[in-house]
Amino acid sequence: MFKFVLAFVSLFAALQLQAQNIDKADFQEPNGGSAITISVSKFDLEDGNSFFEDAEDSERKGDFNDALTLFGKAAFEYNAAKNFNKYGQAIIKMSSMHYQLGRFSDAEQILLNVALKNYSKMGSKSGLMNTYNLLGKVYLANSKYTQSMWFYTQQGILAKQLKSDNSYIESVLGIVQVKIKKKDFTLALRDLKTAEWLANSIKTSQYRGQINDAREMIASKTLPKKS
Repeated sequence: MFKFVLAFVSLFAALQLQAQNIDKADFQEPNGGSAITISVSKFDLEDGNSFFEDAEDSERKGDFNDALTLFGKAAFEYNAAKNFNKYGQAIIKMSSMHYQLGRFSDAEQILLNVALKNYSKMGSKSGLMNTYNLLGKVYLANSKYTQSMWFYTQQGILAKQLKSDNSYIESVLGIVQVKIKKKDFTLALRDLKTAEWLANSIKTSQYRGQINDAREMIASKTLPKKS
């Protein structure tokens, strides 16, 4: 699947060059008048939006393979239209579909080789922050705990820079999950208390379920079993 993605990206570049050549085409008036340059747009942003909406519909229905294909088509159109913000969103969605399908290595490679490069080129800290979060999640699912911890930490650093309380809480909760997997329950509980305090400080109940689930998980691993 990753080879397909790389080929897909290479095709993007080729089509961009083709589109640029079309854009620069000169057309001669039938009566022999002076040449005029007509800007031709082969790719329509609305096509990308249409594919993206259809992909989200498939995602809601749980048809992740179909959604993956449609998000890929949306990414193709957005890239050709040079709308790199929407292109990044479609790429992120493609990696999420791979994640849902249990293809963690494919999700990892798309995020590392396409999403990160796109957002780095754009200079988008928020895009990088969200990509780091997904990489933390993907590496955790693939039992690569050191890498997962690193990316969740990077997410937290950018969240502080961007003053994004929600993203910072999410990074802490991600680190909690890594520490639970590594059986560092004391450290996990400490970080969990930090996440809970942060959530209370911004008066949000959004993370209550995750916090309670993590606390129950830690308790089940540390409390003596009843005989």
